[in-house]
Amino acid sequence: MSVRQALAVAAGRFGFSATPRLDAELLLAHAMGIDRDALLLDPGRPVPAGFAALVERRAAHEPVAYITGTRGFWTIDLAVGPGVLVPRADSETLIEAAVAHFAGTPGPRRILDLGTGSGALLLAALDQWREATGVGVDASVDALRIAAANAERLGMAHRAAIRRGGWTGTGEAFDLVLCNPPYIAEGTALPRAVAAFEPASALFAGADGLDDHRRIAPVLRAQIAPGGTAAIEIGYDQGESAAALFRAEGLAVAVRRDLAGHPRALAVT
Repeated sequence: MSVRQALAVAAGRFGFSATPRLDAELLLAHAMGIDRDALLLDPGRPVPAGFAALVERRAAHEPVAYITGTRGFWTIDLAVGPGVLVPRADSETLIEAAVAHFAGTPGPRRILDLGTGSGALLLAALDQWREATGVGVDASVDALRIAAANAERLGMAHRAAIRRGGWTGTGEAFDLVLCNPPYIAEGTALPRAVAAFEPASALFAGADGLDDHRRIAPVLRAQIAPGGTAAIEIGYDQGESAAALFRAEGLAVAVRRDLAGHPRALAVT
């Protein structure tokens, strides 16, 4: 079977995905041990036998990132796996909010990532501001292991401390606080790829999805240094309800939208 035929057959199995052809290309490139660009530039390579097993895993709705073990985010590539949320492009809205806040300045010197997961937000911010250092905290042992490995692999272990902790952080104030807490309402129907594979503890937060935001709001002010900011991720329908929690604590809040135009982050000062 040619590469073109193999990709067509695989994509036909992924009708549940919004990007079936891309999924197939990423899996075949992974099976070949090359990147997707190399696959597309040289489609004459033989299809490895191991590709079929990867297709079966994706056909069972397993996330592509868990199968390949990697996911691109902002300017970095991260190792991911079961036990941590797969980084989404929507979360890059938090980095965009931080870039806007620090425009025209040297940028943040100290960065805190609450609920760091794979380390995506912290390590993306450290790649953006090469002189900064930071801390990523998480309650999950699996997440801490993956985040620490990502920091090491990206050459940032000397700049990124990965620690076990919760929403209260470290007791230190930071120039930039990043946080992607759970924000999905309990009982919400999710795609099988999410519901069956990604950790529920990183997804659900009470009846309206805001339980963790309610915990974060009262303790956030003490974690932001003078002149600093926090970027907090929210659901597309939580712009006003989530912002109200932080405004009630005397914080200034602006709602940032993602590329689709949906509310996606709170920029808090």
